[in-house]
Amino acid sequence: MRMRLLSHLLKRFVRNGRLTVLDHEGTRHVFGSGANGPEVTIRFADKKVEREIFLNPELNTAEAYMDGRLTVENGGSIYDLLLLFSVNRTGLAAHPVQKSLRKAWKMLKRRHQANVLGVAADNARSHYDHPEAFYRLWLDEGMNYSCAYFSHPDEDLETAQVNKLRHIAAKLKLEPGMTVAEIGSGWGSLATYLASVCGAKVTAVNVSPEQIAVARRRVAEAGVADKVEFVEIDYRKLEGQFDRVVSVGMMEHVGVAHFEDYFRTVRGLLRPGGFAMIHAIGRMSPPGSTAPFIRKHIFPGGYVPALSEVFAATEQTGLWVDDCEVWRLHYYWTIKAWRERFLAKRETVVGMMGEKFARMWEFYLVAVELGFLHGSNMVYQLLLSSKRDDVPVIRDYIVDVERALMTRDAAKEMA
Repeated sequence: MRMRLLSHLLKRFVRNGRLTVLDHEGTRHVFGSGANGPEVTIRFADKKVEREIFLNPELNTAEAYMDGRLTVENGGSIYDLLLLFSVNRTGLAAHPVQKSLRKAWKMLKRRHQANVLGVAADNARSHYDHPEAFYRLWLDEGMNYSCAYFSHPDEDLETAQVNKLRHIAAKLKLEPGMTVAEIGSGWGSLATYLASVCGAKVTAVNVSPEQIAVARRRVAEAGVADKVEFVEIDYRKLEGQFDRVVSVGMMEHVGVAHFEDYFRTVRGLLRPGGFAMIHAIGRMSPPGSTAPFIRKHIFPGGYVPALSEVFAATEQTGLWVDDCEVWRLHYYWTIKAWRERFLAKRETVVGMMGEKFARMWEFYLVAVELGFLHGSNMVYQLLLSSKRDDVPVIRDYIVDVERALMTRDAAKEMA
């Protein structure tokens, strides 16, 4: 009965490629023609897996893989299985049971993303407070955990991440001595760049003590500890006014019920004539919900907004959206590099974090990579201001400043 239920789903789901399922008794079940997609064989260790995956394939496939109850056979990998899912994603969403699940998730998304003070910090720490040594295994040397900016798909990750820092700095149009509030500082890479290259004074907020400890060490090593202050508080508690506000990879953690709070905070932090730069993940499709595996195991409280939700919030807070730039494939290239670097160090990860964690993280990287390749995910950058002309009205300044910074960076490397 259980395999009959799952077969009903898979027959409708697998239209591209071929999926072979070996159930717990070794019986072979084949779905799909094999055309226009990968051929993958998986094995279930027990009969419960079949029913669990039928009821919630996106969560329970991940958890079965994490627990070793689902294995990919014949030399395949979880990438092959998720690629098969990815090229058949519309078929899964069309199944009546899956439609009902998605409807329920959308109804509950405000509860899932209720990132009130305190809860927001706990959610962030659950992801970012893993050991620094773990992230160093697969991130670039600068510990940038956000989308890089590639001049071409084969550019190395280190260069592409510096490109991103430079591009952001160019948009901010900083002069030495200007003050910058950074909402969500990560491990301090952007703050270090803005202080050391642009001469800015940066106040950066973060709720992760692990990240702050690393960031403080890095600015000291760069000789700009006097120009950068890291503060362990929720962004909503930051006070003062600044020439610029910058936020990279933070809005995804705000939660749909708090978008207006976020943009009101940004506006309140800007002194007259100042402006802000927001860099975040979005979706080109209508508003949705966070996938259950990501919500439960990776980013609790997280949500990738549709641009319609972003602009609806800016409209309510009286901010001008002076510029919007959409990066469509840059995060795909970034996460592909992360996954490849992660797999090269997988044995070290297992020794450090355990096999189950390594499987979870691999599943996460693969799922997100394919979401940027076949799904609706992208990255957007906004320039925001209170007045229409606080940001230069001609975009040429970005290219001009970026080229000047590139020359400055090159001279610094040669010195």
